[in-house]
Amino acid sequence: MNTLPHLYRHSLALLTDLYQLTMANAYWKEGLAEREAAFHLIFRRCPFGGEYAIACGLSYAADFIENFRFDEGDVAYLASLCGVGNRPLFEPAFLDYLRDFRIRCEIDAVPEGTAVFAHEPLVRVVGPLLECQLLETPLLNMINFQTLIATKAARVCRAAEGEPVLEFGLRRSQGIDGGVSASRAAYIGGCAATSNVLAGKLFDIPVKGTHAHSWVMAFDEEQEAFDTYARAMPHNSLFLVDTYDTLSGVRRAVQAGRLLREAGHEMLGIRLDSGDLAALSIEARKILDEGGFPDASIVASGDLDEYEILEAKRRGARIDTWGVGTRLATAWEQPALGGVYKLAAIKQDSQWRHRVKLSDSPIKVSDPGILQVRRYANRGRFVGDAIYDEAMGISEQPTLAALTGDQKIKLPAADSQEDLLAPIFRDGERNYETPSAKAARERTSQQLAALDESVTRLADPQPYVVGLEQDLHDLKAKLMREAREKA
Repeated sequence: MNTLPHLYRHSLALLTDLYQLTMANAYWKEGLAEREAAFHLIFRRCPFGGEYAIACGLSYAADFIENFRFDEGDVAYLASLCGVGNRPLFEPAFLDYLRDFRIRCEIDAVPEGTAVFAHEPLVRVVGPLLECQLLETPLLNMINFQTLIATKAARVCRAAEGEPVLEFGLRRSQGIDGGVSASRAAYIGGCAATSNVLAGKLFDIPVKGTHAHSWVMAFDEEQEAFDTYARAMPHNSLFLVDTYDTLSGVRRAVQAGRLLREAGHEMLGIRLDSGDLAALSIEARKILDEGGFPDASIVASGDLDEYEILEAKRRGARIDTWGVGTRLATAWEQPALGGVYKLAAIKQDSQWRHRVKLSDSPIKVSDPGILQVRRYANRGRFVGDAIYDEAMGISEQPTLAALTGDQKIKLPAADSQEDLLAPIFRDGERNYETPSAKAARERTSQQLAALDESVTRLADPQPYVVGLEQDLHDLKAKLMREAREKA
């Protein structure tokens, strides 16, 4: 199912920055449009102070590329844009070119749910320069955000230690797609369900929810509110108990639960949404158990994140399920992944010419080549990744160099290996069946289980082994010297 056309208009070709189109115009006009190039999408630092990320957003990106068209409305809008002297920004012949434009690039990407690390390509685009250029902004838009949210969800779920995490962020997310794509990414990252019904329908994600404070406030008495809800929704009776006094609310929920039981139903539990969640959950558990509801769940919500969950658990909280909203769906403390899309090689006279971008900050110096990532494992556990140039190849036991600097990296012993970038498009045709959100979520779980605990832990995580294949590192160093000499 193509998701984006169901959410938005069919043509999304204008989901880009203007400079991508002005560069495309210039490439076309100067006869450079068909020159073959290679670009990579990477991020430079793992988010949230961690040492890994969870790749996400490929499904959106593949749908976008498959449906990429400039329709007549797009062309008419571009024809209306003007530059200096109020002259048309784009000439008619270029606009005619866009009318028949199609993506023909070869695109490889890391499957969603894969654990990835700084400087590793998440997407590789090889093809005509103009086409590669037009994919930069939308790819970054889709991959950056969903990777960020999936990673945050994985961290929150780790803090919950196997207890279900529900994603509740729609009301405070950044717009329609900020809510829908965040719900999808959070599920892939490990959340058990979402409150977002549209995301549930589009991506086959379990949906969960009960009632709000407004339901309780609509009645004169809290007990009347609970009893009425129990009658109306006997199979979904989980009561929000903190509208007035939390522990009194728990006792009233027990009364409503008894009415449910008399009618042949069972109360699901209660939700705590404010106050000292750890202390309140301990007292609430006592009230529920003494009232005859030892199986009733306690759900907690209210500005939670991985750190709040860890602290509540440290204090002995009796919480069964965690509802996490704003701080998950908005990536509260880090609003952007910071992914970039860089030219790494261009073909001249039938030969690939490697390119490198310099910077005074070593972390911002780009890697040249047509890159692939090879992951090594030992007894099912990931031990290290090598970034290499496909044209240069890689040996069975490669020597690795640090991503920045010249120090050598020792690759631990391994008994298996796999290349992470999988073919998604060939000759403009999609040849990759995008896994369901559920399948991607399962991959996330498997990937995290294959990483050492020292890498995934929230406190003082240790870096995972990632390096450049030695010959590629040496080529990069040579290109850097030559570029500085020309500067």
